[in-house]
Amino acid sequence: MSPSSDSELSRLIEAAIRVTENAYIPYSHYPVGAALQAADGRVFTGCNVENASYPATICAERTALVKAVSEGARQFTTLVVATRDGGSPCGICRQMLSEFGVDVRVVLITLEGRIIHDTTLAALLPLNFTNDSLNLPDNGTR
Repeated sequence: MSPSSDSELSRLIEAAIRVTENAYIPYSHYPVGAALQAADGRVFTGCNVENASYPATICAERTALVKAVSEGARQFTTLVVATRDGGSPCGICRQMLSEFGVDVRVVLITLEGRIIHDTTLAALLPLNFTNDSLNLPDNGTR
């Protein structure tokens, strides 16, 4: 886990809270914002986008991850997730994030910026499914 400095963490917290304003949540009314910091310092944000066909909904964490990967980022240091109660990433988000490593710091906060939990992805998903699980060689895409 590569710790963020206090100023970097503050910047991520602000970004995660700010992006909740863009959440499209007509069904759950539960805004989620995520700020994902790449190893090179870039920050990618995402919010949850719901759909009447519930499986088509995408979580804030995966939105941020997909944006990051589409811009060439493959290594990450910190993820901040903002919800009204400090909720944790769902299992699908945890698994998708783990594709790029489990040493990511995960900070769960309220919409007011109060830190509820400060942990790692490894702690949230101790037995992640990897290419090793498939008995495949690392294909060099990490």
